[in-house]
Amino acid sequence: MLKTLLTFFYCALTIGVLSQEHRIKIIHADNTYVDDVKYPDATIFSGNVHVQHQGITLTCSKAIQYKKENIIHAIGNVIINQGDTIVQYSNFSKYNGDTKFAYSWGNVKLKDKTVEISTDTLNFDRVTQVLYYNDNGTILDGENTLKSKLGNYYLETKKFTAQNHVKLTNPKYTLTSEHLDYYTNTKIAYLFGPSTIKTKESTIYSERGFYNTQTDIAHFIKNAKFKSKTQTVEGDSIYYNKNMGFSSASGHVVVTDSLNKVITKGGYAENYKAKDSSIVVDKAMAIIISDKDSLYIHADTLIMSGVEKKRVLRAFHRVKFFKPNLQGKCDSIFSDDATGLTTMFKNPVLWANKSQITGDIIHFTKDLATGKLDSLKVLNNAFIVQKDSAGFNQIKGRDILGKFIENDLQDVDVVGNSEVLYYVRDDLNKLIGINKSTCSYIQFKLKDGEIQTVKFITSPDGSTYPLSQLPENVRLLRGYIWRETEQPLTKEDIFKD
Repeated sequence: MLKTLLTFFYCALTIGVLSQEHRIKIIHADNTYVDDVKYPDATIFSGNVHVQHQGITLTCSKAIQYKKENIIHAIGNVIINQGDTIVQYSNFSKYNGDTKFAYSWGNVKLKDKTVEISTDTLNFDRVTQVLYYNDNGTILDGENTLKSKLGNYYLETKKFTAQNHVKLTNPKYTLTSEHLDYYTNTKIAYLFGPSTIKTKESTIYSERGFYNTQTDIAHFIKNAKFKSKTQTVEGDSIYYNKNMGFSSASGHVVVTDSLNKVITKGGYAENYKAKDSSIVVDKAMAIIISDKDSLYIHADTLIMSGVEKKRVLRAFHRVKFFKPNLQGKCDSIFSDDATGLTTMFKNPVLWANKSQITGDIIHFTKDLATGKLDSLKVLNNAFIVQKDSAGFNQIKGRDILGKFIENDLQDVDVVGNSEVLYYVRDDLNKLIGINKSTCSYIQFKLKDGEIQTVKFITSPDGSTYPLSQLPENVRLLRGYIWRETEQPLTKEDIFKD
């Protein structure tokens, strides 16, 4: 029995001690009184009121304590301190000692070691160590100012969650979003939903990603779009490092260069601002825009560099290109806007109007003023083939030099070990015979892909034969190959291997 009584008194004493610790304590007040009419069951304290409760202190001009409910209403110059971690200022505050919950309003301002929060109403849950507001607030963190309609600040993780009309401003940029998580210790903002970052040089849009406001490194992973004064980059995801002047994009990438009038597409792209260059891989395609007939080019790898009018395009491996009056295929290609020169390397083939042109290396130039084709140079093992209803017209030599007029190859000079085989027709297009000749230098006049005249300059040898006198097996010159099946007839064909 004695043991039972001792246990009872011990428990009662413990509960009493805990109950005292649970109660809100009034440490000091200049005046104390009651007003049962205005504040029934309450005690009023005024003048330099000082309150303590489980790790916090509260000071104010006036306080109304409801001892039974363990609630205190603080009025005027309210200051709440939680240890040395946070201090909060407001005009009014209601604090519940049982739930350890503070509701403050009227010019609320809260500071911790790194940030400052300003709002009209602020809720502080001391159990979960979460602060939140529901009607517009501002958080200051060094150079960053963050505003939103709704906001939660998690003291333990230094995480700030902002929602509805979110705006993060900095001397270098402005970020707007509908949902943003910002960590004050790392200065990283995580974006959820439609978000936009604007700087003096660029605008970035994304619906998910993160932005490190200290290092200016960002990664956007949903419907990402980067736009500068002259270039737009779109992709499933975009990585951006402002300090390095580097960005990369992956997944359905589209790069639009409005200054140089080029659109580039692919699975992955990188851009280097300092060198004004970009690289595109994975089904890479460049569209060089023209008023009349844009050029479409595809390769395993596309590299573009240089400023306006000095742009250089390099394409590597399995290159194909298409425009209505010119198509081509080779292993690699080099094109320089400054000179208008384009060079095709390794097993190149060029289709110009009705002519198939091959050689070890093919050069062609465009007129810088008009953008139209100007000249052609085929070096080593040069060969031109044209399809005639009766067979194939063929021009062969060491080198071929050509001139375009209105994008039509019309003047052709064949230099060194020249050979020709073509079907001769009269003015009514009636077949006369086959001319097969050799000469060290031959000049041709073409029009619309048809041979109009032939001029043998040095030591010609050959003749025009009736069809019956020239067997089928000698109607093809050595080195002849017809690559019609490789020719891209539409812009979609450049992806056909």
